[in-house]
Amino acid sequence: MKLDDAYANSAYIEGADAYPPRWEAAAKAFRDELGARAQQGVRYGPSERQVFDFFQPEGVARGTVIFVHGGYWKAFDASVWSHFAAGALARGWAVAMPSYDLCPDVRIADITRQIAAAVTKVADRTFGGPIALVGHSAGGHLVCRMTDPLILPSEIRERIKQIVSISPVADLTPLMDTSMNEILGIDAAEAAAESLVNMQPPHGLDVTIWVGSEERPAFLEQAEQLSRTWGARRVIEEGKHHFDIIDALTDPESPMVKALLGLK
Repeated sequence: MKLDDAYANSAYIEGADAYPPRWEAAAKAFRDELGARAQQGVRYGPSERQVFDFFQPEGVARGTVIFVHGGYWKAFDASVWSHFAAGALARGWAVAMPSYDLCPDVRIADITRQIAAAVTKVADRTFGGPIALVGHSAGGHLVCRMTDPLILPSEIRERIKQIVSISPVADLTPLMDTSMNEILGIDAAEAAAESLVNMQPPHGLDVTIWVGSEERPAFLEQAEQLSRTWGARRVIEEGKHHFDIIDALTDPESPMVKALLGLK
């Protein structure tokens, strides 16, 4: 398909194949170190994959971060990403990481609704504290979809104070011209309904679009388009590509973690 190369991240990242097993190993080590403060498989919906992992900080949590993973809505689950909770956890925030059903078993719109159900479940168990959302790639799309008043009730949306959308897919229309769409099954109606650039920009919410300077041009363009359409701050991090841009989430002193938690 004519846009396959534009959205092919692995082909342009040296040692790309080593990233998923490295993430998985680091995630397991992180959970093992947390011990009882790591709770896996909390159910939020009926299917096997509709569960989230929950990581509790020492002491009373200041709020809750919800991290939504990427993988073009067709790969991975929460267990691969646990260690990316480290930065927020060290700052005293609890972190929830949902898994979700994948395409082609469901459509992207179904995944959006599943993440809304996960956010609702997490909100119900965190007793009124602030919520911050962060997502990477497809996850960057999903966390921004949570600002839609048709997706989440107002009492939950009002608790969301910050969103950091990392390397998001903001316009789904180009993906219809990739071979991935044999799995994703995006049609014109879904592209229109699910694209962030077609949404009403949220008000009273701190949204940051984060992208690496070494990403594929399509992702830089998508980040710019979303930033312009929403009037959101855009950060281009020098020297980072689509896979290592999320490393900053492990560092409590990183600008990304500070932006996520509303810190100066």
